[in-house]
Amino acid sequence: MTPPKLKAPIPRVSLARQEAAAALGVSVETYRVNVEPDLRLVRVGRLRLAPVEELQRSVREHSERTLPEDAA
Repeated sequence: MTPPKLKAPIPRVSLARQEAAAALGVSVETYRVNVEPDLRLVRVGRLRLAPVEELQRSVREHSERTLPEDAA
């Protein structure tokens, strides 16, 4: 039995390691060493999935301004 054809794409709620690294614009090694330890991951067997919300949270928490607030 073949799965039904979907009319609209299904939004992704989690990403594999390589996809998460690409979404952040970093190498897989940089992601693995510097980002992944800070994330809550979904484990499916040996696969570790990063929820998109976790990636967004990490970006928000590690963002910083490049100029002082009063200089803008």
